[in-house]
Amino acid sequence: MAATRRTLVAATALSAAMALGAGSALAKVEGDTIILGSAISLTGKYATNGVHAQNGYELAVKKINETGGVKVGGKSYKLKVVYYDDESTPARGAQLAERLIKQDGVQFMLGPYSSGLTKAIAPVTEKYKIPMVEAEGASRSLFTQGYKYLFAVLSTSEQYLASAIDLAAEIAQKEGRKPQDIKIAMAFENDPFSLDVRAGVMDDASKYGMQIVIDDKLPRDLSDMSATLTKVKALKPDLLIVSGHSKGAATAVRQVNELKIDVPMMAITHCEAAKVTDKFGPGANDILCSTQWAETLSYEDEMFGTAADYDKLFKESFEGYTTVPYQSAQASAAVMVWKDAFERANSFDIEKVRDAIAATEMDTFYGPIKFSEAGNNIAKPMVLRQIQDGSYNVVAPSKWASHPVNYPRQASD
Repeated sequence: MAATRRTLVAATALSAAMALGAGSALAKVEGDTIILGSAISLTGKYATNGVHAQNGYELAVKKINETGGVKVGGKSYKLKVVYYDDESTPARGAQLAERLIKQDGVQFMLGPYSSGLTKAIAPVTEKYKIPMVEAEGASRSLFTQGYKYLFAVLSTSEQYLASAIDLAAEIAQKEGRKPQDIKIAMAFENDPFSLDVRAGVMDDASKYGMQIVIDDKLPRDLSDMSATLTKVKALKPDLLIVSGHSKGAATAVRQVNELKIDVPMMAITHCEAAKVTDKFGPGANDILCSTQWAETLSYEDEMFGTAADYDKLFKESFEGYTTVPYQSAQASAAVMVWKDAFERANSFDIEKVRDAIAATEMDTFYGPIKFSEAGNNIAKPMVLRQIQDGSYNVVAPSKWASHPVNYPRQASD
């Protein structure tokens, strides 16, 4: 497979005979192939992660197709995904979801990239009663709307950096300090995902009585956070937290180094997806990175094997990856949910398949998956990795840690 596979499978190339009407009771199947649909960000500000997610989808599709396919009614079926580029724009994503369902006859969906795009598409899939298994929309607000056809394999976003707050409190106590003396600086993108991350950080900081000394929004284009970092220099917080998807992560690491910001702890989202170790080398060392998944965790399944086995296969399949982004791993897990649900339903009836998804309880290389009534995965925890000499090592929570944390963070020369 290509490293950054951007080839779109154009739905318009599918023959008219393939399409069933939007009101059909059965899912879309062409001969021996089950068609999944996804509007996903292949251009625009979320393109980096959109490609990571698409690669994860494609790796799982390939693996399933090579190992017997999906068995329904005594017959083996292959999977295929039809993609459209949503250009990282919510309105475009909603339009394309409607196109996939109404014009192309797709009866079940894989999600887009980001909470914002998922929020735009979910009302469309709900309107037409089309099940969507998504892997990239973590905003907890997605699961307070009463949706019955939306299911997410990932942990919700308020959990992303909670471990950083707990870790800061733990370190303070070891040093004989009080957690309430910890000063926190924060900068977040103004989007559903990052604002939910912020809410989780605020809740956990409040639990310890920590002080929020900077609470900034990142600029819309995510390209310059020097105004926040100037305040960080002046106020000298103990912990800097940043969430702005891949572009925001790259900007944070770049400018912390350019402006020689010396902060004892720095925690950000999307380190792996932004490839900060490749771009900034030692400048990324000791940064804490929230992750949905790590190859060192003791997760495994019959299809991919262990988390480490998946990591190895992904790197063999796609060039240019020194670390597998969790966005790719969870995308593969979403495809696995579809296979499992089809086989347990033993049917292509939409409602039977939807009910099978809702009843999912499975162990995967990515972690356990079990959906609440609201559709979020309630079985899998988040972990925190630290970049140590260019490697991503799990340091928190302690029960999952493979390495001790480096503290304080050493600013690069």
